[in-house]
Amino acid sequence: MVKPYFRNMIIQDDLQQRWWHLEMKLKDRFEKKPDLEAILFLIGIQEVGFLQKKISKEQKQDLMHVAICSILSPGGYYKKTGIDKDGWPQFEQLKELPANTLMEQENFLKDFILFYFEQQEF
Repeated sequence: MVKPYFRNMIIQDDLQQRWWHLEMKLKDRFEKKPDLEAILFLIGIQEVGFLQKKISKEQKQDLMHVAICSILSPGGYYKKTGIDKDGWPQFEQLKELPANTLMEQENFLKDFILFYFEQQEF
């Protein structure tokens, strides 16, 4: 029987391996290894269909918010409620996010990001 501590390490190792694989695929595509924020930004652009040469800081934050809502929707945390007059998706929060440490939060997001890319067949 695997002890809980080691089971948790195995799960984290699997998550890390899958994350590195995604980073390498994105690096091959964009010629630069993206960090977590850059990946959220890319998801936001994908979800909104937003293409502009000049993106304001506020728009970047909005795109990352759309990304977070989008990736957490399958987990039942958010539900898309429509599109506003400017073409931006709108979301309703359905349940509170778990209170985690910073590392746990990062792994939580990474797991949902990986699921998002699997669903996109990337």
